[in-house]
Amino acid sequence: MTATAGAGLVPAAARAAELQIAGLVPLSTLDWPGRLSAVVFCQGCPWDCGYCQNPELRSNEMPGLVDWLDVMALLRRRQRLLDAVVFSGGEATRQAALGPAMAEVRDLGFEVGLHTAGAYPRRLAEVLPLVDWAGLDIKALPEHYGIAAGAAAGGAKAWESLRVLLEAGVDHEVRLTVHPGSPQAAHAVEIARRVHAAGSSSFALQNARTDGTRQAFRVQAESWDREAWRAEFTRLTDQIDSLGWESFIAR
Repeated sequence: MTATAGAGLVPAAARAAELQIAGLVPLSTLDWPGRLSAVVFCQGCPWDCGYCQNPELRSNEMPGLVDWLDVMALLRRRQRLLDAVVFSGGEATRQAALGPAMAEVRDLGFEVGLHTAGAYPRRLAEVLPLVDWAGLDIKALPEHYGIAAGAAAGGAKAWESLRVLLEAGVDHEVRLTVHPGSPQAAHAVEIARRVHAAGSSSFALQNARTDGTRQAFRVQAESWDREAWRAEFTRLTDQIDSLGWESFIAR
């Protein structure tokens, strides 16, 4: 999909300068496959996933640490050197300033990527006309979001966001992160089946990492049977791959 900027696509009252930014990575080759991207990490997330690698970004009360004007100055210096800007988090769609920020990025000639867990489907729908590619994290089956994400009501919102994303026709990757003993691991194949049946053609199965996570999760990980989990992750990979995606990766 080719997105176009325009004032009518974003709330007029919001301004890009209001975006709460927790961090900025000047160059990444990982956050949007196939693109050289700068990554803007947005502050705040309504969910509490045990395996979160950026738990310090959860608070909605923390002030931003990076000024939007500094982001724009970097991007002006990197024109023709970078392909894109990825808005990540936290949960980027929490903030009304996301759309205006995306519009300013597009005006500089960059493509726009988005990482989201789908917590705010209405705002996702508002900004998708400005998005060239999105990575959507599906955490679990809808009924298991209370365990997987600490937000029982989140399941309906995330799966609604999947519908919104697919209807918009935006290039995307749906992601599922699993670890031993989690409901998402127990139901990974069913989650993938539902995503595939909804119309997605791109799926990533992600093995949870302990880097950056809170101590409680790292302690939990010490009790995992690593050999048994490797075998289980391979089994899940094979079964999900067999569903017939245009693009599938296990990482």
